[in-house]
Amino acid sequence: MEKKTTTKTKKATATKSTKSTATKTAKTTKVAKAKDVEITKRILFVASEAQPFCATGGLADVCGSLPKEIRKKDPSIDIRTIIPLYSNIPNCFRKDFKFIGHIYVTLSWRKEYAGVFEYDYEGIKYYFIDNEKYFKRDGGEYGYFDDAERFAFFARSVLEILPVIDFFPDIMHVNDWQSALIPTYLKTSEWNDERYSKIKTILTIHNIIFQGRYGKQILTDVLGIDQKYDSLLDCDGDVNILKAAIMTCDKFTTVSPTYAEEIKYPEYGHGLSSIVKANEHKLTGILNGLDYDFYNPETDKVIYNNYSVADKTNRAKNKEILQKEMGLEVNPDKPIVAFVSRMSVYKGFDLIKSCIERLIEELDIQFVGVGSGEREYEDFFRYLNNKYPGKAHISLGFSLEIGKKIYSAADIYVMPSLTEPCGLSQIIASRYGVVPIVRETGGLKDTIRDFGCLGGGNGYTFTNAVVGDLEYSIRRAVEDYRDKEGWAEKVNTVMNIDFSWKNTAAKYIETYNEI
Repeated sequence: MEKKTTTKTKKATATKSTKSTATKTAKTTKVAKAKDVEITKRILFVASEAQPFCATGGLADVCGSLPKEIRKKDPSIDIRTIIPLYSNIPNCFRKDFKFIGHIYVTLSWRKEYAGVFEYDYEGIKYYFIDNEKYFKRDGGEYGYFDDAERFAFFARSVLEILPVIDFFPDIMHVNDWQSALIPTYLKTSEWNDERYSKIKTILTIHNIIFQGRYGKQILTDVLGIDQKYDSLLDCDGDVNILKAAIMTCDKFTTVSPTYAEEIKYPEYGHGLSSIVKANEHKLTGILNGLDYDFYNPETDKVIYNNYSVADKTNRAKNKEILQKEMGLEVNPDKPIVAFVSRMSVYKGFDLIKSCIERLIEELDIQFVGVGSGEREYEDFFRYLNNKYPGKAHISLGFSLEIGKKIYSAADIYVMPSLTEPCGLSQIIASRYGVVPIVRETGGLKDTIRDFGCLGGGNGYTFTNAVVGDLEYSIRRAVEDYRDKEGWAEKVNTVMNIDFSWKNTAAKYIETYNEI
């Protein structure tokens, strides 16, 4: 039997009153906005995570920053965001959440409670779907045996709470497989309210590797989708949520132009290249941007000392502190090569693993990093820490705080990904003055050009996913590091590249206008 949520302890009369108040407030807000600017579009941005409330990776960075940049770029767009109410959302935010009301969501044969909270943050109204059975988990946001059911519930809830929040969007912008059932539900369900038929959908694929692929038995029993739509979700005998979304959405985007082209081919499409190709008339590649407020070395309270492009004095101090904290030899002349990443084969960790010991010994570099992932790589970095005390220190486990400190102190950043839809790490590294080394794929190719290119570049790049090419690039960077004056110019170059959301937000607005 489902546990009762804390929100259900409120009396029914209070709930009714709250819903009534919320509706009045929403109407008042619309009137107030109309005095300032006429609302031309209503967008509901749907995601499974968003900074600063909950984050496991780049998806949260995008979902926490893109909506506010869209609003900033075009105030006539009323854009709001909705995510699950996970138990690990910090209390500094939760204490100010406002309860709107609740409904019971139909999910196949189930009737599940869905509470709705709202919260205004940095000019964006956020909604949170509450259900302790699905979202009160100690182990984080994903990776549970019932993820298909959890996010089917989330997608269904988002649609069914629209009357409660008094907000029927013109466009629903969904992100990755966790919210990708929304376009499919809109097309395969019967809706009593005609406003549902007017909703358009945009799907953004942040990484096509993750598709929401499950056994066929979940179609009716878990997702609650009629058997007659089996062919829509079928992919090699399984249910594939992302595949169905590509087919049912009005437009879909990827997070870089190069990745939009790559996923049309089997090497990068992970079983969906033919579906992508068949629907490429709906596809656009839009490069991710970076939240320049959240990632700002001049104001960042997480890093040891703040600094700027004009005055990097404190950056040298940060390097000294990082070397001390990580048990490395304190020496400003030794280049720190770094990574902040999930450890997986797709991130190119086989390449790093194959050459880093040789480079530590021959080039006398220091190697630092933070991340978690596949056991093989975590074990290797434990071994590396033990073998090279004073020269290597890899922190195991995701930590944004440690990551930011590394960005603020390291010299060279390695990102030899086999596939990379966009990548934010190379952009964050550049923002903080770490010179990136990347493989030319996806968004890495769209953001980093080699210093040797005609007209100059903003990093080191290599084409083939082979150890020799990565090793050669690191040797180039370390050699250049010895030239202090030349290196200072390179650091200035990478820090001055504009990777903000300014241009990207405009392209999303263009996409909204198209549908």
